Amino acid sequence: MQFEAFDQSYLDRLRSGDPRTQAHFFAYFSQLMQLKLRARLRTTQEIEDVKQETFARIFTALHQGKIRHPDRLGPYVNSVCANVLLEQYRDHNPKLTPIDDENSGNIPDPGTDVESIVLSKELQGKVREILDEMPERDRRILSAIFLEEQDKDEVCREFGVHRDYLRVLLHRAKLAFKAEYLKIINRPPPGQSAAGGL
Repeated sequence: MQFEAFDQSYLDRLRSGDPRTQAHFFAYFSQLMQLKLRARLRTTQEIEDVKQETFARIFTALHQGKIRHPDRLGPYVNSVCANVLLEQYRDHNPKLTPIDDENSGNIPDPGTDVESIVLSKELQGKVREILDEMPERDRRILSAIFLEEQDKDEVCREFGVHRDYLRVLLHRAKLAFKAEYLKIINRPPPGQSAAGGL
């Protein structure tokens, strides 16, 4: 599929209820969410429930003026979808609790969502470069879950861990990915010094 760039004009049309813009928005993000959710949920109904709740929250935020960066609309939708999905997991698994370890203060902000980076077509080359720089275990976990979209139970068997510990490993792998990502995007282009000279 072709990845879109969004601007303020698009958001204004969406907010005003323009039928063509709304149809495009629903079709485009339904397809992206379907790719994300089909590997994580068992039934079509569960997928539809998450998608509809995500759309409802996006439109509420849109009408409340909370979406201020149209160029980040894709990562924002992905982040809301991830939150709705997490809530659904918690509803069905009340024993799940948030991870609270020494790295919890380093969770990436919504503007740099790891899953959005991985899903972005333009950044696929950078993603591979980042993964190559990471420790093997982190690289394999992120590849299995985000690139190969393997079932989490299958990943647990492959790594010989329980689901709760996989969450810890995944959390740490995301932090490692974020650190490598920031190093790469802040690296000066070839032939240019860090100060910006040639």
